[in-house]
Amino acid sequence: MHYVSTRAAKATASQAPQQFSDILLGGLAPDGGLYLPAEYPQVSGAELDAWRKLSYADLAFEILKKFATDIPEADLKKLTKKTYTADVYRNVRKGEKSADITPLRILEQHGDKTLILQALSNGPTLAFKDMAMQLLGNLFEYTLAKDGAELNIFGATSGDTGSAAEYAMRGKKGIRVFMLSPHKKMSAFQSAQMFSLQDPNIFNIAVEGVFDDCQDLVKAVSNDLPFKAKQKIGTVNSINWARVVAQVVYYFRGYLAATTENTQKVSFTVPSGNFGNICAGHIARMMGLPIDRLVAATNENDVLDEFFRTGVYRVRKSTETYHTSSPSMDISKASNFERFIYDLVGRDAERVRALFHKVETQGGFDLSGKPGSDGDEFKLVSNYGFSSGKSTHKDRLDTIRDVADDFDITIDTHTADGIKVARQYMAPGVPMIVLETALAAKFNETILDALGVDAERPPGFEDIESLPQKFVVMPADVAQMQAYIAANTGL
Repeated sequence: MHYVSTRAAKATASQAPQQFSDILLGGLAPDGGLYLPAEYPQVSGAELDAWRKLSYADLAFEILKKFATDIPEADLKKLTKKTYTADVYRNVRKGEKSADITPLRILEQHGDKTLILQALSNGPTLAFKDMAMQLLGNLFEYTLAKDGAELNIFGATSGDTGSAAEYAMRGKKGIRVFMLSPHKKMSAFQSAQMFSLQDPNIFNIAVEGVFDDCQDLVKAVSNDLPFKAKQKIGTVNSINWARVVAQVVYYFRGYLAATTENTQKVSFTVPSGNFGNICAGHIARMMGLPIDRLVAATNENDVLDEFFRTGVYRVRKSTETYHTSSPSMDISKASNFERFIYDLVGRDAERVRALFHKVETQGGFDLSGKPGSDGDEFKLVSNYGFSSGKSTHKDRLDTIRDVADDFDITIDTHTADGIKVARQYMAPGVPMIVLETALAAKFNETILDALGVDAERPPGFEDIESLPQKFVVMPADVAQMQAYIAANTGL
C-alpha cells in the first residue's frame, strides 16, 4: 500500500511512493498536503461475513493490515491485541472490565426507524479519541524502538485529543509531547485531565487564542521542514493518517453489530469539528462498507454544515469562532476536510492545491457551480452519502434532558449535538448510529445547567480538578513556540 499527498503532482507521487511506516510519525506531507492511500483497499462480502465473529482487536488487525502492508502481520497483530483489551477499554460508567469495546445501545424505535448510540468513550480519558490514540502510542513506540530513535510530538487540541494523546504517550520511551490548547476555552475537567499530568515527557502549552490559532501553529511548525527535521517533530492530530485509519475500525464494528447480513445498510451521524472522525467514515464507505448516509453534526461553528448545504467552504476568523458548550467542536477550519475534497474533485492534486491556497489567502472556496464560483463539484457530494445539520446550546440542553428522561442515561454535549441532528435523517429500514464522543462528566458545567445535578463521575475521576496542574501560557507566536520546543528537547 502506497500513499500520496493531496497536493502532490501525480508524477511526483509515483517517483517517491510512501509506505505506512514512512508517514506514521509525521503529519503534513512536505508539500503541505495530507496523505491518503493511492487507492482505497476494498472489502468483500465474504470478508464482512467472516469479520462478524471477530473480537475488536482481531477486526482492527484485519482492517489495518490492508493499510500497513510494510509492518509484518505478526507484529501488527500483537499491537492490536496489546491495544484493544478489556483492561484498557473498561465499561467506565460501571468501573468494570468489558470485552465489548464499542457496544451499541438502541435509543429510539419508531416503527422501522431506529436510533442507536455507539459507545466510544470506554478508554482511559473517557473520549472517543482513545480509540485511535492508544493504538498510535503503541505504533510509535514499536517504530521508534526498531531504529533507536526519538520523536517530539507537537499537537493541538480543542478538548479531548490532548488528554488522549498524553495518556497514550506518557512514559513511552523516546517520546515527548508538546500539546497546545486554547487558554481557558476547555471545560474544567478537560483542562485538569491534561494539566494534572506531571510526567517529565509531557509539556502542556495554553495558547492565548482559539483552537484554530493552535492548529495554525502546528501547521506552521510542520511546514518549517529544517526545524521539523532537526527537532524530530511528529504529530498526533487528526491530520496523522494512522490515527484516521484506526478510527475506520469502529465504523465496521458498528455496522457489523447493527446488521445481520451485508445487504443491509446503516447511516452514521458524527459530531464534527475538524472532520477527522467523519473522514474515517468516508474511508470506510469508500472501502465498500454499506453506509447509506454520513451526517456531519456541527454546533454554532457551522462551517461544515454550510458547505454540505450550499457548496461554500468559508473559514471563520478567530473573532468569529464561538465559544460554545460543546467546545471540542469550536473549530472553523477543518483540517481533514482536504482529504474529502481530494476525492470530490477526482483526486486532482493541482486543483486541491489551488483551492486550499484560496482558503489561506481568501478564506474559502465555492463549489456550488453558481456564476463566479470556483467549480461545480457540489452536485457530486450526494454520491458520497454526506448530509449535515446544526445544533445550538438550547438544542443540546433539550436533547440532554430528553435522553435522560426517556432512557435514564446522561450524554455529553457533543453527543447531544449528534442525536439532535440524527433525528432529522432517520430513514425507514436504515438504522441510524450516532457516534458517542465523550462521557458527560467531562462537561459537567452544562450537565448541571441541563439537569440540575452533577454528571456521574467514573471511578478514579472523582476529584481531578483539585490535582496540581503543570502548564505554561504563551501567545500564538511561531518563533516563541519553536524556541520553547528547542529548549525542552536539547536538540
